[in-house]
Order: sequence, then C-alpha cells, then structure tokens
Amino acid sequence: MTQNPNLAALSAAGVSVWLDDLSRERLQTGNLQELIDTRSVVGVTTNPSIFQAALSKGHAYDAQVRELAERGADVDATIRTVTTDDVRNACDVLAKQYESSDGVDGRVSIEVDPRLAHDTDKTILQAIELWKIVDRPNLLIKIPATLAGLPAITAVIAEGISVNVTLIFSVDRHRAVMDAYLAGLEAAAAAGHDLAKIHSVASFFVSRVDTEIDARLEKIDTPEALALRGKAGLANARLAYAAYQEVFEGGARFGALKDKGARLQRPLWASTGVKNPDYPDTLYVTELVAPDTVNTMPEKTLEAVADHGEITGDTITGTADASQGVFDALQAAGIDLVDVFTVLEDEGVEKFEKSWQELIDATQGQLDTAGK
Repeated sequence: MTQNPNLAALSAAGVSVWLDDLSRERLQTGNLQELIDTRSVVGVTTNPSIFQAALSKGHAYDAQVRELAERGADVDATIRTVTTDDVRNACDVLAKQYESSDGVDGRVSIEVDPRLAHDTDKTILQAIELWKIVDRPNLLIKIPATLAGLPAITAVIAEGISVNVTLIFSVDRHRAVMDAYLAGLEAAAAAGHDLAKIHSVASFFVSRVDTEIDARLEKIDTPEALALRGKAGLANARLAYAAYQEVFEGGARFGALKDKGARLQRPLWASTGVKNPDYPDTLYVTELVAPDTVNTMPEKTLEAVADHGEITGDTITGTADASQGVFDALQAAGIDLVDVFTVLEDEGVEKFEKSWQELIDATQGQLDTAGK
C-alpha cells in the first residue's frame, strides 16, 4: 500500500499525523492499520466523547459487556475494562511506529475520568492506575490543563509516566503546562528515572477558539470586528508555537534536562475539525505546519487533507508578530480574551463530563440488559 501524497508531505514537513478517534470496530476490521499504511497515521487520541460514541454504536462491545455483567462488574469497572482493552490493542497496532520513531510516535492516549478535572490527588492516582492497567510503553495519559491538573501533570511525569496534556486554550496556560512538564522531568531525574523514556505532548485546542470568538465578533458587528472572524484560532496556536520554541529550543532549563536525555514536549493541534462551513475544511491542518508538532484529526478532516490539502511547508515559523497583531486587534475590537479562555476551559470540562455521564448511562443500560 502507498501513502497518500498530501499526508506524506505533511509528515515530511515535521507534523505527526494522529487520528482523533478509536473504536473496537476500527481495530477488528483492520481500519486503523489501513490508515497507518495509507494515511501516514502514527498515533491515536481518545477522549470521553469518542468512547461514548464508540460504545453507543453497533454491537462490537456486547459480548464483553455481557461477560462482565455475569462476573458482577459495576459500571465504572466495565468502562475501565472496555476502554483500556481498546487502548492497549491500539498500542499494539502502533508498536512498529513507536519503535521506528524512537518512542516519539506510535502513541495512544487515554484520558482520566473528566469528573476529576478539579481534583489533583485523584487525577494522579487514576493516571498511575491507567498506566499500570494498559501496561504499554507507548501509552499517553491525558490530563486536563486545569489549575488542579497542573500539579498532577508534574507529579505523574515525576513517576516516569508519559502524559498528553489536554484542554489547553490560552498561551498563558500553555506556558504553565510547559513549566509543569519541566518540573516533572526535574523530579523524575532526581528519582532516577530514565528521562529519554518520558514523553509528553501539549494539546492546544484550535477550532473552538474561533467558534467562541467569532460569535462575540458577530455580536459586536462592526466592520473591524467582522474582518477578524476566523483568525483567532490560528493566531493563538502560532503564538503557542513561538512560546514552545522559546522554552524548548533556546531555554536553559530544558537544555540542562536535554543533556540528561529529556525529550521535547511537542505542541499538538487538537480540535482541528472545521466547524464553520465558510472556512476551508483543511484550515487547521495546512495553516499549522511546523517541525516537531502533532495534528490529531477526526477522520473527516484526515480524508479532506488526503483529498485536497495543499501542504506548502512551514506555515508557522516567523508568524508570531502578525499573530500578536491579530490578538491586539481583537482586544481593540472589544473581545475579552481572559473571559474567552475561561469559558472555553469550563465548557471543555463540562462537555467531557456530559459525554462521560452518557457513557455511564449507556453502559449501565447494557449491563442491566445483559443481566436479565
């Protein structure tokens, strides 16, 4: 099988292509392997919404849920078993990519229970538990970048566990995440862990920023405000990349850790499905190309890039001043950026909590049916 040229070009430009989806059906039919072979996919991300969708469709999980019901498993144990089984199997499918990239790619992410987003101690405990249950070196534990999540990130990295930090919306929070990662590496080094085996990505959400800010710009309804629609998401991500370069390409703190084998915490572009039909459906891929980044895409976006995505090389490096100009103009137009990012984080946690509750309800229904 040959790789799609557009996605191969994206990969060659330094962007790791990850799929933002997982289901047992993808694993059983060989679809995930096919995407690895033809779409340059070298990683997988999951979240509560993805698992809720997977378990609510079809019958791929029926037999396992029935068996767990017969064993007397409760709903939390059932969800944990089913989701960690899928993630472990996906880790095995991606083992070759993990080995060939020296551990950089071939990664599969699983998220801690979103109901723990504001509980540091329980987040740490569950992250360690998930790491042990899945028991694969190419796993990433997803921890949200809430204020309670930041010390959990440091503590989990300090245990030698690889982390995908999720729900990052602002550059300020991204800087706090990078700081939490470096603090974790320093503690891991002091504890004698091999830093080369600890990996992390910082998942910076893109399209949701445009959705929230565009709605506010339309309420302001001045020519200046309307001209800024669709610009905030890219500008925000590009400023995040500039902050990443500052910390990891020239920073003395990381330099000292790099000498001990530490790895970069790569920016990962998440929420890259375009929600506004007026925008190109490949916008958050083709305009966010730079070395040492990850783009995790829903399959619809992946196929759009495969079909008509134009990869023209690095579209981020050198854009920081122009991106700051966009943010200055947004503030001048009356956009309260602090409020925007607070709303987005709160909504992000709420959405995942809602999906998790729907997953619990659906699984409990399956357990009740299986037990009759």
